Amino acid sequence: QLRLVEFGGGLVQPGGSLRLSCTGSGFTFDDYAIGWFRQAPGKAREGVSCVSAVDGHSYHRDSVKDRFAISRVDAKNTVYLQMNSLKPEDTGVYYCARYPRYCKGFTRGVLPGAGEEYDYWGQGTQVTVSS
Repeated sequence: QLRLVEFGGGLVQPGGSLRLSCTGSGFTFDDYAIGWFRQAPGKAREGVSCVSAVDGHSYHRDSVKDRFAISRVDAKNTVYLQMNSLKPEDTGVYYCARYPRYCKGFTRGVLPGAGEEYDYWGQGTQVTVSS
């Protein structure tokens, strides 16, 4: 059974850190790029970060690129999103999703897409940044 499962969300104060994980099963994990997306209440979903399957290249939206890091450990079928210096505007439900090989919709210097092309999604994990 194909699954993507996110862990690691929670409540954190501004300036704090969280590490999200996305673990896949039921498919060949290292054939897929994994993207992270988020959706805040009342707002559209937006792309946050992505790591390619082909060359390990990573991509981040400009608002997080100096604070977030994405990595993958294919031996564990897991992608991590390390989020530092969190801000209230980072609040939202964070989802991971897969796309074959490349980070579709992520191009350096261009606002990432919302992931419509990604074919399978996790259930999401809530991140709340608040004092």
